[in-house]
Amino acid sequence: MNTFFCFFGFVNKNQSEKNAESIYLKKIGERLRYFRKEAGYTNSDTFAYDKKISRPQYGKYEAGANIQLNTLIRILKLMNVTLEEFFTGFNEY
Repeated sequence: MNTFFCFFGFVNKNQSEKNAESIYLKKIGERLRYFRKEAGYTNSDTFAYDKKISRPQYGKYEAGANIQLNTLIRILKLMNVTLEEFFTGFNEY
């Protein structure tokens, strides 16, 4: 078992990697929310309904659920946002 010692004891490296992944997914959700609002939608349900996206699933993406790259690209096209725009300043957000 791959473990390392931290302040709270032994932690599985896989758990640490999952935590890092979770942080990035939260950032993606924050960026989706930002660009949705930039597009003039204050409500994620309204945006999803207007763009014919599953409202519950889109809400999960903004909350940090795992999203496939092709789904992200499709949503960004609906927002008229490029991948470059989306990820510019990603680590600062």
